[in-house]
Amino acid sequence: MKDHEPGDTGCREQESAGQAADFSRPRLVKTSGFEPTRVVQNPQQASVVSFDRHELRTILNVYGRKVAAGEWRDYAIDFTPAKAVFSVFRRTSEIPLFCIEKDPKLARKQGAYCVIASGGLILKRGHELARVVEVLDRKVKLVVV
Repeated sequence: MKDHEPGDTGCREQESAGQAADFSRPRLVKTSGFEPTRVVQNPQQASVVSFDRHELRTILNVYGRKVAAGEWRDYAIDFTPAKAVFSVFRRTSEIPLFCIEKDPKLARKQGAYCVIASGGLILKRGHELARVVEVLDRKVKLVVV
């Protein structure tokens, strides 16, 4: 075997010998330009699910109206390989009131988007985000009998 450079995991030698690369240790990747050197755990790792610009605009429009009304105060966004979650809080230290989830695995079945209440109840599920978040923006109607 050849001597290794600092930070080199020897992946090139293992791959050339017909063995699988060892991704258990981080590997330094040098980039050109002004970007700093970054550590890549697994270059074959699946990309994360995220909201695109139009989806975030739809969600943040509803969020802005609720903040202006004084109902919501904070939010959190989580991106995982399985789904993206936008959580809404009344106060920062509480559990989320609602979670808006995007799960691409359900896109062809029940719809990629759903709104989940704090108790775990799915309030609405569908293929279009604008229709799904309407459940959060419904106005209370006064019925006089």
